[in-house]
Amino acid sequence: MIAPEPLRLVCADGFALAAQLWRPAGPGQGGTVVVAPATGVLARYYGRFAAFLAEAGLHVVTFDYRGIGGSRPADLRTLRLRWADWGRLDLEAVLRQARDLPKPLAVVGHSIGGVLVGYAASAPTLDRVLMVGAQYAYWRDYAAGKRLRLWWRWHVAMPAAALLLGHFPGRRLGWLEDLPRGVALDWARRGARLETSHPLLERDGVVAGFTLLQAPLLALAATDDPYATLPAVRRTLLYFTAARRSVALLEPADWGVPTIGHFAPFHDRFRASLWPAMLGWLRGEAFPDALPFAG
Repeated sequence: MIAPEPLRLVCADGFALAAQLWRPAGPGQGGTVVVAPATGVLARYYGRFAAFLAEAGLHVVTFDYRGIGGSRPADLRTLRLRWADWGRLDLEAVLRQARDLPKPLAVVGHSIGGVLVGYAASAPTLDRVLMVGAQYAYWRDYAAGKRLRLWWRWHVAMPAAALLLGHFPGRRLGWLEDLPRGVALDWARRGARLETSHPLLERDGVVAGFTLLQAPLLALAATDDPYATLPAVRRTLLYFTAARRSVALLEPADWGVPTIGHFAPFHDRFRASLWPAMLGWLRGEAFPDALPFAG
C-alpha cells in the first residue's frame, strides 16, 4: 500500500493541522482529492481508500480536524471552537494547500465532511464533490427504529458530558473520538435548519455560502444508514442550490454485502465494487443508478 507523506497545514488563525499527502506511485493522471472526515473520525480511517485512489493516479490529502487525532492539543478543554470552524478554517486551509497540486480538485466528504464544504471559502474552486452519508444530524431525520436511542446518545448524554467535563470523552465511551466542547454542543442542538445553530446575524451569510458551489455534486446514501437517511440527505442538498446535484441510494444487496450503514463505505471490502464506482465518478463517469436531485 502506498505510504503517505506527513503535512503540516496552518489555518488562517494560526492553528496547525496534521495532514497527509498520498502521491501516486507513477505519473499522476486524475487530479487531486481531499478527504473531509466525519465527526470524531481519525484521518487514518480513510487511509486504505486514499491509497486506493493514489494507486489509480490521484493525489490525495487526508487530515484531522482541530481537536481530533494529530490535530489535538495536549488539553482538549483549552480548545475553543464551533463546529463550523472545521469548515471555515480547517477544510479551507486544506483546500488552499491542495490548489498547488494537480487539477482537477475534488472533495470526498464523509458525513459532516460533506456539509462543511459549504463553509469553505474555496468551495467555488472545486471541480467535483462526492458526499458519502452527508447530513448535519437533525435528530428527527435519524432512522425511525433507532431515533430514540440516537437522540438520547447524541442530544442528551453527549452535551451533558461535554458541559460537565469541558469536552466529550467519546473514546472512553467507545463513541468515536473525543470531541471539543463546542463541537459536541453544536451537534446536540442542531435543528431542522442548519443556520439556526448560528447567531441570528450570521444566518443569511451561512446560507449564502452554500450557494457558491457550482460543481457537480453526488450524494451517496446507504439505505440502512441510521444517520444519512433520505430525508437527512435531502435536507442537506437543499442548501447547495447552484450545484449540479444527484443522489444514489446504496442497497447493500446490490453491492454484495448484508449491510453498509454509515461508516462501511470506506472499508476495503469495497475495493473491488463501490470504490471503483466512486473513482469513476470523480473522473467524470456516471455513477450506477444516480438520479438528478429535484429539490
